[in-house]
Amino acid sequence: MYDISSIRQDFPILSRKVYDKPLIYLDNAATTQKPLCVLDAMRDEYLNVNANVHRGVHWMSQQATDLHEAARETVRRFINARSAAEVVFTRGTTEGLNLIAATYCQAFMHEGDEVIVSAMEHHSNIVPWQLQAQQRGIVLKVIPMTDTGELMLDEYEKLFTNKTKLVSLTQVSNVLGTVNPVKQMTATAHAHGVPVVIDGAQSAPHFKVDMQDIDCDFFVFSGHKAYGPTGIGVLYGKEEWLDRLPPYQGGGEMISHVSFDKVSFERPPLKFEAGTPDYIATHGLAVALDYLSSLGMDNIAKHEHELTAYALERMQTIPGMRIFGEAAHRDAVISFQVGHIHHMDMGTLLDRLGIAIRTGHHCAQPLMQRLGVLGTARASFALYNTREEVDQLVAGIERVSRMF
Repeated sequence: MYDISSIRQDFPILSRKVYDKPLIYLDNAATTQKPLCVLDAMRDEYLNVNANVHRGVHWMSQQATDLHEAARETVRRFINARSAAEVVFTRGTTEGLNLIAATYCQAFMHEGDEVIVSAMEHHSNIVPWQLQAQQRGIVLKVIPMTDTGELMLDEYEKLFTNKTKLVSLTQVSNVLGTVNPVKQMTATAHAHGVPVVIDGAQSAPHFKVDMQDIDCDFFVFSGHKAYGPTGIGVLYGKEEWLDRLPPYQGGGEMISHVSFDKVSFERPPLKFEAGTPDYIATHGLAVALDYLSSLGMDNIAKHEHELTAYALERMQTIPGMRIFGEAAHRDAVISFQVGHIHHMDMGTLLDRLGIAIRTGHHCAQPLMQRLGVLGTARASFALYNTREEVDQLVAGIERVSRMF
């Protein structure tokens, strides 16, 4: 049984008050709250086995190393990668995408070569490619979308040329909630001999992701959006691609041998993990992913789908409500505007009612331009949110609307 009351007890922060109002936290697409098991595990490691990992011969270093590498195996199981060697720890989705952009372009792309992205990308899947465009002269091509917020797959197919070297796209839009058909889009790219990068920041915490099923070549996600600590993330890459990419950073840990004449590198994943890793955070991430698995990703997805459907139904009754994105397949994100109320005013006044939402362009300014707005208010749901909180959100929006 999916016992929401029991689940909420795992997140003590949800019982606090803001402005003397019960906290209603609906900013989960930005970051999620952390269950006690994650906080306890990280505190326990700091108190009992805090030592630098790998190569240490003393007991605490070996224990810390075991936890760190066990975390890699936990990630492998969670995303169904073939090997733990395909799991690289990063600081988050953004660093993972920057790593791929820098190393892939260095190894395989020249002036005039093309990367395909989509109209609904987060800045972290736009700006790294723009930097490479400035430095190497590569070209960005953009998959257009419909007015309902779905990618135009016929147009996607037409973008491929003999200059196309990579496709990089989000699985779930952080603005529209659109769930893109990444398995189908990966197959299309592979038919043209082009590898695929998937931004899974908004998918991995919400429903099952399976690397062998999707068959993408790279996949990235962040720990802090998946109920884990900040500053840790995952880059999955097929072994054959990780072997071919050059290192991203140099330093300790990623080398096999160094002299003043030459250097040889470790094999992946260590080749991409220069310096001391955040081994406490990797352990915290593993505990978070185990927590999700214990609840069942299908159960989480069902709960969030029902909650989002309920929120959409309730919000659409509000006069002047405009909801952005009407995709048939959508996830737990609702971006909206009400009449001529500025999204910042909406967010600020809801905050005084204890309701935490996100406002602004959501690091997706090209998408905002496509929608014809400067920004939106955004409510995003998590495994611990309830219908009662949705009712409070609706009542809050109606109260703010009356003020204007």
